[in-house]
Amino acid sequence: MFQSMLEVGLRQTMQRLVSPMLNARIPIGLQRVLIRQAYRSSRPPRGCRFESASYRDVPVSRVSHDVRGTGALIYFHGGGYVIGSASTHAGVAGHLAKGTGLEVIVPDYRLAPEHPYPAALEDAQAVYLALLDEGCSPTDIALAGDSAGGGLALALAMALRDGGHPMPRSLCLFSPWTDLTNSQLYRPDCEPILNKGWIDKSATLYAGSESLTSPGVSPVYGDLSGLPPLLIQVGSQEILLNDAQRLADRAQAHGVETVLEIYNDLWHVFQVHAGQLDRATDALATASAHIRRGQTP
Repeated sequence: MFQSMLEVGLRQTMQRLVSPMLNARIPIGLQRVLIRQAYRSSRPPRGCRFESASYRDVPVSRVSHDVRGTGALIYFHGGGYVIGSASTHAGVAGHLAKGTGLEVIVPDYRLAPEHPYPAALEDAQAVYLALLDEGCSPTDIALAGDSAGGGLALALAMALRDGGHPMPRSLCLFSPWTDLTNSQLYRPDCEPILNKGWIDKSATLYAGSESLTSPGVSPVYGDLSGLPPLLIQVGSQEILLNDAQRLADRAQAHGVETVLEIYNDLWHVFQVHAGQLDRATDALATASAHIRRGQTP
């Protein structure tokens, strides 16, 4: 009963407080301030340690909790490529650090409109290659991300493959934004967070002079063959549900080992409520198991 009431309360909070912030008419600078405050309720587990560092001039947050395995998880935060940071996603990163036993690296990649494509992808690749330079085996590196960060994780894996670099062990994407044309969005009865106007503007700001169908911008249009095992989690109450299904279908058609999990009556990146909402906590436990699979003991 309590969890059902909590779910209703969180949904209403998303609708009344968070969704109004994601408005194309609100200046990006103000959106960044507002969303930073909104994410204060997403808390990491007790015992997490946070350390600031830099990899090839890209600032990162290094998150750990009782490290038990070798290697690292690189986690890319969401925010439409225009808002969000390592600090806003400290809660999700902390729960993944605890669940996987890995150090979680959260890059503060450059944001649009100040730094349009390919700045974020360049920063993502720089962090990955820096870990290799440190002697980290690619089979001990996993990639994950939410929303735009999920699309960035996927675009990074494709860029690494195309550049002849060794591939990470796995991919884990939460409500990934992988089609910035926004041309095949789902229409749920209830969408507590996202709206097409905001993601359309964010897509334009990020893509800059690049085509919205370029695989680097919208990886669902690219060649997905040769990618590592992929886990996709998405809520049924979000406009990106169709895109998650399309991505899973294309990945499977290209021979990628793929699992798609649809969480009924939950919303965009509901995993931020881990530690409060049981279904969010369980989803991150499933994601952690996917990430841990095949890691060096």
